[in-house]
Amino acid sequence: MKRILFAFSIILVIALCMQCKPKAPEPTQNFLTEEEITQGWKLLFDGETFNGWRNFGSDSLTGWKIDSGRLLALGLGGDHANDIITVDEYENFELSLEWKTSTGGNSGIFFNAIEDTAVEAIYEIAPEYQIIDEATWDGDSLTEGQKAAACYDMYYADPAKTLMPVGEFNVSKIIINNGHVEHWLNGAKVVEYQMWTAEWDSLKSVRKWKDFPLYGTARKGHIGLQDHGRQTWFRNIKVRTL
Repeated sequence: MKRILFAFSIILVIALCMQCKPKAPEPTQNFLTEEEITQGWKLLFDGETFNGWRNFGSDSLTGWKIDSGRLLALGLGGDHANDIITVDEYENFELSLEWKTSTGGNSGIFFNAIEDTAVEAIYEIAPEYQIIDEATWDGDSLTEGQKAAACYDMYYADPAKTLMPVGEFNVSKIIINNGHVEHWLNGAKVVEYQMWTAEWDSLKSVRKWKDFPLYGTARKGHIGLQDHGRQTWFRNIKVRTL
């Protein structure tokens, strides 16, 4: 009987210890390893301030907040009223970041964004890596050019891509080198294309961009993040020049 009670006590202690085991901490946010620093990576968001960012077409920044070390688009600005861009401009570079959306979320990552008096919104000039919650999107049916990781309404992402469930972070990467662009999602390349070619111009002429002559013409510019009516979070935003 004593042996049975002793064995039961051991099992009970083990069970209690398993319940009390602390959860593994989330990976350190907004941090560069020594290897990344050596490779030339630079953080674009320090997790605490808006340093290095401003609204497109403005010297200030509104419509965003810092939420537990993450850059949060509040989704209150309507159609692109609060899109933000980096203060610095980039030409040939690799960009990496993590993002997640709220239910039905819609956002994007812009590149080669420049401010021109003929341009009212960033999407009129800058190509966009599309961010969207495909699973719970409650608007019209999505075209392939509107799905996650596509070059919005230009080049479609691989339909076999891995997209995390809403509320979980995805890892996106954009590589641009002399107009050759790659979109990566969660470790896999999902689309690549060459800008400023006959094919590029042909697609532009029959898609949404036919009414925006400056779209995709800049050879360098700001990196931008979209505020498009729903909350979207970004973290670990980093870039390196190629």
